[in-house]
Amino acid sequence: MKNQIYLDNAATTKMDKRVFKAMEPYFCKFYGNPGSMHSLGLEAKKILNESRKKVSEVLNCNPKEIIFTGSGTESINMAIKGVANALKEKGNHIITQKTEHHAVLETCKFLEKQGFKATYLNVDRFGIINLKELEKAIDDSTILVSIMYANNEIGTIQSIKEISKICKEKNVLFHTDACQATGYLEINVKKLGVDLMSINGSKIYGPKGIGALYIREGVKIIPLIHGGGQENKLRSGTENIPLIVGFAKALELCEKEKQKEIKRITKLRDKLIKGILENVSKTFLNGHPEKRLPNNVNVSILDIEGEAILLYLNEQGICASSGSACTSKTLDPSHVILATGLPYEAAHGSIRFSLGRFNKEQDIKKVIDVLPEIVEKLRKISPVNLNMKDFKIKAKTNAGQINYSSLNQNQKF
Repeated sequence: MKNQIYLDNAATTKMDKRVFKAMEPYFCKFYGNPGSMHSLGLEAKKILNESRKKVSEVLNCNPKEIIFTGSGTESINMAIKGVANALKEKGNHIITQKTEHHAVLETCKFLEKQGFKATYLNVDRFGIINLKELEKAIDDSTILVSIMYANNEIGTIQSIKEISKICKEKNVLFHTDACQATGYLEINVKKLGVDLMSINGSKIYGPKGIGALYIREGVKIIPLIHGGGQENKLRSGTENIPLIVGFAKALELCEKEKQKEIKRITKLRDKLIKGILENVSKTFLNGHPEKRLPNNVNVSILDIEGEAILLYLNEQGICASSGSACTSKTLDPSHVILATGLPYEAAHGSIRFSLGRFNKEQDIKKVIDVLPEIVEKLRKISPVNLNMKDFKIKAKTNAGQINYSSLNQNQKF
């Protein structure tokens, strides 16, 4: 589609041409298996080692602590199931939060069917967990805590360093899903203090179908995939060299350009938030107003369905989302929005705009220009018309009880 505006970068990103260029030679020219002893195999082995080293340098760890996977989801499964099966003689309790990506939630539910116990921590109105509740939830049977770094739907950032400190004091392993955080937040594993961390390529302008798991030296896990013993005997199967090369290049570029990109994209994000809240009535921001990803805008627009808004936006050449792309085939309301204490009406009307490297100021202007008209058109045919005087959203936060309607001064009710 001509003049398409892509604002769904939390689902996946367009591959950077520099990444594609780095990958090209390893499809048809240097196509050897890194396990082979001939020249093509040795060349593949060399680039595999170089790519692993590049990733480890960004994460500030030993190259041996990096395991390449087929996706962020596989990385998460490998971490949680791997630790659970390795430490089941020690304990059977895992702690996570209600707003996690389904890769974590469904993995925990699966393990519960295998005899493990899982605690799903509540979050406050902004999507932040209570650290005291986390500490209280840890008992003698707890073997792992898995809390995502930044939420894929509402962009809320958790206090990873503080969570790591609590886990270390309690002698419990800590895993974090950093797929959305990579490229915007600190991913130095030594500074964060994490034991395991999942990242992937499709969120950082790299190829799809490639991810990685950092496993701190000394942490024992049981492999998901058995076979030839590749990836330090933890992930068997011939390594996908082109994708690994692309992943390493994408990560390298993100880290190099991070500070400049954060400044640029935060400015665009704030302009979009301001433009929506000032021009669309009965609308409010989801997620933490400050502790949020630089590229995330998630708003609830009342009286209409988010999916309907998406269809009209798509007709204008604007790509957005009503939640996680992994669950887009279901019309169920966002579990993340509901977990923050909002009612179904707000969850059904939530829209996520996730900005990226290739978005410009004119993209934001286009959204602000067309969205009010779309909302007005849909509300005219909507059977719902909430009275905002009766729509009082009260929710617990770590700071106490609040009325959310007072948070966004620019809202038009």
